[in-house]
Amino acid sequence: MDRDPQSSSGGGYDGGFRRTAGRRPVTDYGSSVAQWMRNRQPRYKGGVTMERERPSASYVVDMLPPAARPQTAADAIPVRHLHSSLNKVKQPVNVVRWTPDGRRLLTGSTSGEFTLWNGMAFNFETIMQAHDSGVRAMEYSHSEEFIVSADHNGIIKYHQQNLNSVKIIDALDKSCIRDLSFSPNDSKFVTARDDAKLKIYDFAAGIEESVLLGHNWDAKTVDWHPTKGLIVSGSKDHQVKLWDPRNSRCLTTLHGHKNTVAKASFEPSRGQLLATCARDLTTRVFDLRMMRDICILRGHEKDITTLVWHPIHASLLSTGAADGSIFHYLLDEPNTPAGSPASIPPYDSSDPSNAPAQTIYPAHRIQYAHDFSVWSLAWHPLGHILASGSNDRLTRFWSRARPGETDCFKDRYHLGEVAAEARGTWDRRSGRRMMREEEEQEAEDEADGLVDQKLPVTQSALPGIPGLALPGLGTSNGATTGAPQKNILGMGNLVRPPHIPTNIANMDPDQFAAMLAGGTLPLPPPPIAGGGQGLPPPPPLPANFDFSKLPPGVFPPAFQLPQGFPPPPAVSAGVLPGIVSDNAGSRRRAPLPSQQESLMEEQRRGKYRPVR
Repeated sequence: MDRDPQSSSGGGYDGGFRRTAGRRPVTDYGSSVAQWMRNRQPRYKGGVTMERERPSASYVVDMLPPAARPQTAADAIPVRHLHSSLNKVKQPVNVVRWTPDGRRLLTGSTSGEFTLWNGMAFNFETIMQAHDSGVRAMEYSHSEEFIVSADHNGIIKYHQQNLNSVKIIDALDKSCIRDLSFSPNDSKFVTARDDAKLKIYDFAAGIEESVLLGHNWDAKTVDWHPTKGLIVSGSKDHQVKLWDPRNSRCLTTLHGHKNTVAKASFEPSRGQLLATCARDLTTRVFDLRMMRDICILRGHEKDITTLVWHPIHASLLSTGAADGSIFHYLLDEPNTPAGSPASIPPYDSSDPSNAPAQTIYPAHRIQYAHDFSVWSLAWHPLGHILASGSNDRLTRFWSRARPGETDCFKDRYHLGEVAAEARGTWDRRSGRRMMREEEEQEAEDEADGLVDQKLPVTQSALPGIPGLALPGLGTSNGATTGAPQKNILGMGNLVRPPHIPTNIANMDPDQFAAMLAGGTLPLPPPPIAGGGQGLPPPPPLPANFDFSKLPPGVFPPAFQLPQGFPPPPAVSAGVLPGIVSDNAGSRRRAPLPSQQESLMEEQRRGKYRPVR
């Protein structure tokens, strides 16, 4: 499912590292999904009739998406590092979310910016300033039409899929919003705040409907059940509460954690399990049918900061910690290390209600996934790529290993830089060079694809000519250039233009037209209002001055010349190439020619030969 179109090692007689132009890992799931759709059968007939994958590179063509084998969750564990994406303006990444179609990844940073990354080549696409403070929460609606984001100042914004902001909800208390979640029908959403309150909003009206009170400290996380009217929240008071959103009543409180609850999430495919993680180094899985914890996930050495369920496999759970590690757990495989007592699940005991919870250890560890805390994890909708955002300002993509690939288990993300360098699987100098080249590539992508949405509006210095600045009066946005100039008396900040030539009467019309078209001849300023003393009137033009030799369209139809200038001849519509005028006198760009007409024009000029 993933490929490297151009190799990155080896190139050169000396065997040293040489960068290949355009090197970029690409993950294309199209062929795998198409092959699965062509060969799949109903599950009672066996599901997929293809040959099983074997540890050989030739079986890459037989790789199938996770939805093809829902019983084998181990095949979907992301163990291979694909790419690290870094903005030119480096800021910690607080939240990552895949678009519903899986084509792009949207990230929110502490600077309030949204960054859009390509989901197949992982290159930069666009960036925009969405909030004035750090983005703390972000969620797509189930209808896939809107994005709701919240920041550190308690401001909530609605965005369309093209990232246009359509609505702003400004909070009066300015309390930081840590998390938010949509109801199953998208009619409401709930937020968790630092003031220990959970607030439910009507999505269409954008107003607050109810407040859930019960936590004694900051509310850190909240999640709405995927199919039921049930809300779960976690707080700094070590408690996990379940709420009824219809009457704002707390149904029950789950006690189990001994420190701040960082994340709580319902299992999305079946909705029977609830996972919570906290700073007590444990993750607990609760069964909603029994209202008790059935699994305790151990293995982390630092505070657990986030978790995420796999979208297809209900038994695969991934967690991120404050030391930058990412662990993957299989709930049906305890993976008990040697020397530790084995435990059984409560379902297999004679008294499930009172049996102790089963202890489960990681099925796979990526100990050095990031350099600092992992703040957010998000699965691709197909379940084959995991994206992680961290405090080290990087967004990283992870996928499963290809058949027969074992080098990914010996890289610096699994062993660390020192151990990987000792094994010869990573070179510090080459790694720094590759990181620098990746940053340069991201900077090039950002320069190519960036649309600067913070550009100031262009102001016209001359009435009637939008976007055109007078020479010597500064740029079109008001910034002056060159040496400071004196202002015109009575005109505020309008600076005095350069000296106007006095030999206009004896000037050749062609020379005058060239100077006017080139911008070297400034026009006189407008008359001063208020009866103040203005500039002397310009010298009269000769009687034989021919306006027809001026470039057509120099003066717009609605332009008023200062006193002393004779009226120019009327400009008919369509005089300027590519410009048309309507009845109101405004000019607009004419339709662009088609590619076929352009090709025919080039053929007439002799640049392209006709097709034989």
